[in-house]
Amino acid sequence: RQLPTTSAVADAPHVSAQGDFAERLLEWWERFGRRNFPWQRCRTPYRVWVSEVMLQQTQAATVVPYFERFMERFPTVSELAHADVDEVLHLWSGLGYYGRARNLHRAAQAVTSEHGGNLPDSQQALMALPGIGRSTAAAIVAQAHGRRAVILDGNAKRVLARHHRVAGPVSAAATLRELWRLADQHTPTSKVAEYTQAIMDLGATICRPATPKCQICPLRESCEGLAVGDATAFPQPRPKASERRLEQRRFFVLADSSGACYVEQRPASGVWGGLWSPPERGANESVQRFLSLCDIAMNDVRDVQFGKAFRHRFSHYDLDVQPVYVRLLSRPAQVREGGPAGKWIEPGNHRLGLSAVAATLLQPFARRGVRP
Repeated sequence: RQLPTTSAVADAPHVSAQGDFAERLLEWWERFGRRNFPWQRCRTPYRVWVSEVMLQQTQAATVVPYFERFMERFPTVSELAHADVDEVLHLWSGLGYYGRARNLHRAAQAVTSEHGGNLPDSQQALMALPGIGRSTAAAIVAQAHGRRAVILDGNAKRVLARHHRVAGPVSAAATLRELWRLADQHTPTSKVAEYTQAIMDLGATICRPATPKCQICPLRESCEGLAVGDATAFPQPRPKASERRLEQRRFFVLADSSGACYVEQRPASGVWGGLWSPPERGANESVQRFLSLCDIAMNDVRDVQFGKAFRHRFSHYDLDVQPVYVRLLSRPAQVREGGPAGKWIEPGNHRLGLSAVAATLLQPFARRGVRP
């Protein structure tokens, strides 16, 4: 079916007047909105900020335990700013998109040094901090200060694209401009904190990506996507790449006689930036060559086991992981290898940030002395 262009949608008549869009949404939220998340209690600018960053591309139910642990350890901006980034990444481990954690840490340091430890209350000043974009800054202003500010997170984009039949992928500049215009059009001047929460909740619970509950949506009578018979046609997906890339890598898990494992820190940029991981090498790297480069003699090795390979899916490619477990008779004084500097850790007792793959690889040693 031919979808209308963005410009055509802008000129098309609406199914009904849009003046009550916010009113209907707020009425729905008063009855059915989500109010029991931990970040909705004691709603300070700092807590709103951390929650908004964690909620980017992550479901609320997943975020809850991470947020609670994070707030327990870093209850203030100052404590976050003065923490070691490795500990910040450790508490973020498993949440993904680790650049968010590094930016959160950098922004906390900027708030401490440039704003006296108080998060700015203007959208412009917030956007000057690392990792805070237009929508996140607006959410902080609206949620923490109750002032009118226009948000456009992933949920709001989907609601507005369907309601107004805005064609084109949300990543397209023209589509994004139209969505921001519509977001501004519908944002009320009062009850802004409630409205921003309501449109995000609607997208998360009713106007869902694949299985929207159109029959109970408070906006169904004026939804243009529903009127043409297929709300899920909006927003349009971005063109698919012809083929997903597949990479194959070996991860060498060196373990000493106590079960401590050797990990090295990845570069700050790139996949799993700044996190710690067992050494990652090419798919054809032999055990003998790896140990030779590490200056570990074969007679220092207790045994070698190849673990079950598994696939990890990234947004743009897949990674086939081949674990190689190398148990040593004793810990070498130094691991001489061409890769990054590393350290020995007890997998069940450390404060470093690990990727989900690294945590899986080290799991057999999570209890001291356990064999893979």
